[in-house]
Amino acid sequence: MGKAKMESYFNQKQANDEKLFVPYIMAGDVGLDVLNERILFLQNCGAAAIEIGIPFSDPVADGPTIQAAGLRALENGTTLSSVLQTLQTGKNERNVPIILMTYINPIYRYGITSFAQDCAEAEVDGVIVPDIPMEEENFLADEFHASSLAFIRLASLTSTEDRLKEIAKRSEGFLYAVSVTGTTGAREAYVKEVKAYLEMLKSYSSVPVLAGFGISTAEQAQTLSSYCDGVIVGSTIVDLFHHGDIEGVKNLIEHSAQPTTTS
Repeated sequence: MGKAKMESYFNQKQANDEKLFVPYIMAGDVGLDVLNERILFLQNCGAAAIEIGIPFSDPVADGPTIQAAGLRALENGTTLSSVLQTLQTGKNERNVPIILMTYINPIYRYGITSFAQDCAEAEVDGVIVPDIPMEEENFLADEFHASSLAFIRLASLTSTEDRLKEIAKRSEGFLYAVSVTGTTGAREAYVKEVKAYLEMLKSYSSVPVLAGFGISTAEQAQTLSSYCDGVIVGSTIVDLFHHGDIEGVKNLIEHSAQPTTTS
């Protein structure tokens, strides 16, 4: 389980010349009774792992689509505890690695040790905590390590090279490369900047590098994947599920995972 399971699952995908595609879904959007069903659907579509968002009242890293999904989930009464209980009931039916994306406040309120242990019991394999800086993460890292959870770090385009080296060194499971800065500009210049950034991270990281944020089409996923090991797609997946476009989810995953060549 945990880090070892993620490494094994990723290795199998890459041995088949597949790019890694990690879809993000919001736990509790339309209710937790569909969570395990969606996990199995995404697994059957070829997901390399599934990132599950925990709804939170102040989601500083989330855009409008995921914020709206989080509000729907909160209105449905979704809690961190109920998500872990739901994952616990479905653990024997799934094979795909499960990653939780949550903020430090829900973990702290839950109890850090209890959170790590309950994640392991529910066969969660990795955790992303976007609002904890590297300098203050040790109290989490120790507990995650004790429960064999992969502590997945985020790298930013705006970080210094030395900082990116250290983040890459620490990341487990995969390195989450944030591929946008929130500014607009010429697409060609953007692609060149991101290409250099992803290739640099690849040179530093001993785990796969996956690009995320701002990816909405299979073509974008293929382009970014040609510079790294794969992508994470959130808002588009959440939106497709919200509008009942199940076939759209399937097509996006299948086409995004196809290898491509980009100069």
